[in-house]
Amino acid sequence: MNLLILGGTAFLGPEIVDAATRRGWTITLFNRGRTKADLFPELEKIRGDRDPAKGEGLKALEAEVAKGRRWDGVIDTSGYRPQDVRASATLLAKAARQYVFISTVSVYASMAEPNADERAAVGTIEDPESKPLTNETYGPLKACCEREASKAFGERCSNLRPGLIVGPGDPTDRFSYWPVRVARGGKVLVPGPKEPRKAFTTFVDVRDCAEFAVRCVADGHGGTYNVTGPEGLLTFDEMVDACKACTSKPVDFVPAPEPFLMEHGVAPWMGLPLWLPEDPQFAGAGTVSRARAVAAGCTFRPLADTVRDTLAWWAKERKDAFPFGAKPGAPGLSLEREAELVGKLG
Repeated sequence: MNLLILGGTAFLGPEIVDAATRRGWTITLFNRGRTKADLFPELEKIRGDRDPAKGEGLKALEAEVAKGRRWDGVIDTSGYRPQDVRASATLLAKAARQYVFISTVSVYASMAEPNADERAAVGTIEDPESKPLTNETYGPLKACCEREASKAFGERCSNLRPGLIVGPGDPTDRFSYWPVRVARGGKVLVPGPKEPRKAFTTFVDVRDCAEFAVRCVADGHGGTYNVTGPEGLLTFDEMVDACKACTSKPVDFVPAPEPFLMEHGVAPWMGLPLWLPEDPQFAGAGTVSRARAVAAGCTFRPLADTVRDTLAWWAKERKDAFPFGAKPGAPGLSLEREAELVGKLG
């Protein structure tokens, strides 16, 4: 099969390349050549910009289509603005059999309903093509991008909605905080109390997300899929326990009540990564249904594999650095700040 990847060199992209390469596919990358431009020297690369108004825009890709180039599938890893997705999807609608758009579970208007599936309402935004990309506009803009991809390809479009993508190469440091911090041992601050707290969390290993994207092309799966694991429900406590099971150093979890965390300015989601308060608006967080993706062949590797592989990547690429909480907005707690909070808990 011939596969065209829009992007292809940052985090998820290389894993898609690897998944397609294992199948013996021919791969072409379309990107600006700015991120890891020397990656995959053996692959064909078409240079251009997703934004038709920037530089040469899509001209090089347009020229290939005009020459009669055809692809079995397109995987779009880099679409964030609906006008950009519309331009690429419209151009490629007659040149490709399948279009896989990498979206996000952040498209949903609410996380208040437990076990919500792909039929749940998505967020809306007025005049989306004039809005800058921010944390607030990210989800609604992705929902607009999905519509543009579906408009161009119809039933030949697959909109994949991953949760937090994690694992080796993760540039966000959110999930990575937990295996890296726990591996250092000692007293580790966690949201608590441990029981009867049953808050759920969810994420997807980057390699599992990549494999399913390629599978959608291979098997012709159209439609919308929540791609976030694990296959069953995972509590926050089970997640940190899995991290503990992958280290040989003594670890003592110190549960901090939510009022304590809020009083001391520990922000949900980023201050203690992946933690969300027990609030009705988050009642469905961590329980989004992935049944449709599983039925289509999506699989999720054991959490221990993700933890171990993240630690191995960190040791090799990050050289045991501990950047968490080092500056405002950085995920996690610095070791000094964590020790201070643990001390206040007695």
